[in-house]
Amino acid sequence: MNLNRLVALGILSSEGPLHGHAIRRRAEKVSVERWGGVSVGALHRELHLMERDGLIAVVRCEQAGKRPLRTVYGITPEGERELAILRESALRDLRTQPDPVGVGLLFGGRVDPRETSELLRLREQRIRAELEQVTSERLRLEGTLSPTALVVFRRQERLLAAELGWHEEALDLLGRATPVPLTGSQTPAPEVPSQEV
Repeated sequence: MNLNRLVALGILSSEGPLHGHAIRRRAEKVSVERWGGVSVGALHRELHLMERDGLIAVVRCEQAGKRPLRTVYGITPEGERELAILRESALRDLRTQPDPVGVGLLFGGRVDPRETSELLRLREQRIRAELEQVTSERLRLEGTLSPTALVVFRRQERLLAAELGWHEEALDLLGRATPVPLTGSQTPAPEVPSQEV
């Protein structure tokens, strides 16, 4: 799924014609790159691709003062249809993101559980700081957020809180684990948990 395209089309659909810099600023304002996996730096390239695909069209070119000439884009009816498809796809998606933590834990080789615990404690501190920042930002914007924006903030807070709960459980389990001797050249393949459907 092309999240860059979803963001750009969504902004044009809800706010009307804008130039690329304005679209990028709207995306940066809500820090969608950090929590949404959107590459804000790639939005300009995506605009050109969407124009080629007939999803957006040039409305006009404008220049303010000594700033460079900017192309203002508007969403086309085909772009509105594409936006609906992307939105539905995004809301049906059950994946939260790639899981580098799971990969690192399963395929990190033979490591003393104490070392893993220390790395997880550092990660836990960063998640706690991130949760405080998201909550602080939500409280700062309280009263100005749309219901949809509030739902997004609350979802991020709950995901971070759940991750903190997992850290607590993981650190407890690792604290009870017996260190594995780091001898031998063969590392057995890790047991991958089965996925229930």
